[in-house]
Amino acid sequence: MRLSIYWILFFVLVLANNISAQQDSIGQLKPMSAVLSEVVVTGTMKEVKRLESPVPVELYKPAFFRKNPTSCIFDGLQMVNGVRPQINCNVCNTGDIRINGLPGPYTMVLIDGMPIVSSLSTVYGLSGIPNSLVERIEIVKGPASSLYGSEAVGGLINIITKKTTNAPGVSVDLMTTTWNELNADLGFNLKAGKKASVLTGINYFNYDTPKDVNGDSFTDLTLQKRISIFQKWNFNRANNKLFSIAARYYNENRWGGDMRWNEQFRGGDSIYGESIYTNRWEILGNYELPFKEKLMLSYSLNQHDQDSRYGTTSFIAKQKIAFAQLTWDKRMGVHDWLIGAAFRYTYYNDNTPASGSTDPLKLGSSPQQIALPGVFAQDEIKWNDQHKILLGIRYDYHSVHGNIFTPRIAYKYTINEKNFLRINAGSGFRVVNLFTEDHAALTGARSVVIAESLKPERSLNINVNYNHKIFGSNGNSMNIDATLFYTYFNNRIVGDFDTNPNQIIYNNLNGHAVSKGASINIDWIFKHDLKLLLGATYLDVGLYKENQKEQQILTERFSGTWTVSYTIPGTHIDIDYTGNVYGPMRLPVLGPLDPRKEFSPWWSIQNIQCSFHVGKKIELYTGVKNLLNYLPTSNNPFIIARTNDPFDKQVQYNSNGQVLPTPDNPYALTFDPNYVYAPNQGIRGFLGIRINIQ
Repeated sequence: MRLSIYWILFFVLVLANNISAQQDSIGQLKPMSAVLSEVVVTGTMKEVKRLESPVPVELYKPAFFRKNPTSCIFDGLQMVNGVRPQINCNVCNTGDIRINGLPGPYTMVLIDGMPIVSSLSTVYGLSGIPNSLVERIEIVKGPASSLYGSEAVGGLINIITKKTTNAPGVSVDLMTTTWNELNADLGFNLKAGKKASVLTGINYFNYDTPKDVNGDSFTDLTLQKRISIFQKWNFNRANNKLFSIAARYYNENRWGGDMRWNEQFRGGDSIYGESIYTNRWEILGNYELPFKEKLMLSYSLNQHDQDSRYGTTSFIAKQKIAFAQLTWDKRMGVHDWLIGAAFRYTYYNDNTPASGSTDPLKLGSSPQQIALPGVFAQDEIKWNDQHKILLGIRYDYHSVHGNIFTPRIAYKYTINEKNFLRINAGSGFRVVNLFTEDHAALTGARSVVIAESLKPERSLNINVNYNHKIFGSNGNSMNIDATLFYTYFNNRIVGDFDTNPNQIIYNNLNGHAVSKGASINIDWIFKHDLKLLLGATYLDVGLYKENQKEQQILTERFSGTWTVSYTIPGTHIDIDYTGNVYGPMRLPVLGPLDPRKEFSPWWSIQNIQCSFHVGKKIELYTGVKNLLNYLPTSNNPFIIARTNDPFDKQVQYNSNGQVLPTPDNPYALTFDPNYVYAPNQGIRGFLGIRINIQ
């Protein structure tokens, strides 16, 4: 299968070069696509045309995600090449977002440029961003710590919300599935007097029908009820100075586990369930100071409360983050400066001994409080129309780890109007809180062992991006975007799942880690209402210990995505066929007797949608998800280990704590829901309606 995919990509590249050669001989080219004029902000923290940015930024509009409608942005990102939402638990279905094979904690998620979704909320608070309020999503792959600080090691995802000036007056998106999932997105845009306007978005999701298709007596999909309310105010000021403030409230109740579970069993040892209550609020805003110079004050404040039970294990946590940043944007000749100062304060407390707690139902007496002030500067130098270079450096002072420097350099070479080369290099750093970032440490199935005083991780990265565009006189066009990337890690923090099946042992890697690979995106638009978007990524993520290489767990070597869209001529009907394919990844088996596969097989999730437009205001859509009905149980005797004894009451151990094989437990297993690589949700239909009123 891998060879066939490579041959297809090779064929497309050869055909693209042939088309390009033909158009050069004719000498007729269409003007640059409007997409190239889109403004992006994430790569350089200032507005710049995507074509002109020295940092490659991928941009995705809501229309892209509507080709495979989902209830949240987390699920929608499965369509983006090189980005994979990873489910980390078969019971509660919490997950993270991986970029180019790096685990979720290496990805920073921003809302309107603010570091809102991080630490504790990356695990439990990522699902509730209303799709109806998203203007676009910008993705940068590779370190961005020199501008955004810790966590932006593997890359960042910036969710840009709509402005009140271009949002519809009323927007409605309702969708249900044959699994009885219900998702509702509502948006309202109103004037508040002559100088203010307010945009409101409400997202409601409900799934309350337990299913057990694989027959293990546990829920295949976590039951959820969540509501998210978002409101954004824009104020009209003199000289078009920016002033906006937004707030979001998020509440979620989810549980998974034994099909017989209900809330009376919460925290008990008779019927197993994982129950998570999440309560969260956020405030963020931007204020351009009333001076001739362009000075921007950005700020955010959020609080995240979590009350969880993983069987008999309680995990209760509170996190508060305050952030403020002042930037000065100044152009001087060929120099375009951005100079800023930032301050981030994090308060974190939980009911574990790490926070000084002795009561499993109360927060500890020694919360973690971290102050992280920093300053940064970048200079974008435009030598001429062909050459542009960006230099940047950031200095942070961490209240625990001290001084941290993160430089970056980017170079853009405009070969001609159709060919562009970008080279980016930089460093990143990440300070880790294990209990907020590794779900496996929280399930209660394994105890956590910290083998040493952990040091912050550091990384060095370089990536080379080549962009080739073809515009034909026949109305066809193609955009080819290819990237090579390499990241080297020092002090990589690794969880050892193999030494003891009852423990996760954390320490700084005695060696180094490398993430390298290549990716390609091909955007092909045909004259006759046909559009193709193909993506492929090859990854080699390894941990090097004493010159021995080990493949990183839960990381595929190859992944591919595709979107095929066609509008039937003479109708208002669109057909969208979307999908992804993943190569084998190493999985966390529990020992040599575990009958589950150590590596996953090749697998694919494919979807089809038919949408019908009634004028410009109403759209009806229906389709099928997971057309192939792929389930991870297809190649395994079971997925969750020992669902018949989730509290390990019948497990026997030797004097060293190792599990002994017994007639009741012939594979020497303990209960463990962390063997997961693909969704447990099989084929299902969906039906929805969208209404937009200006």
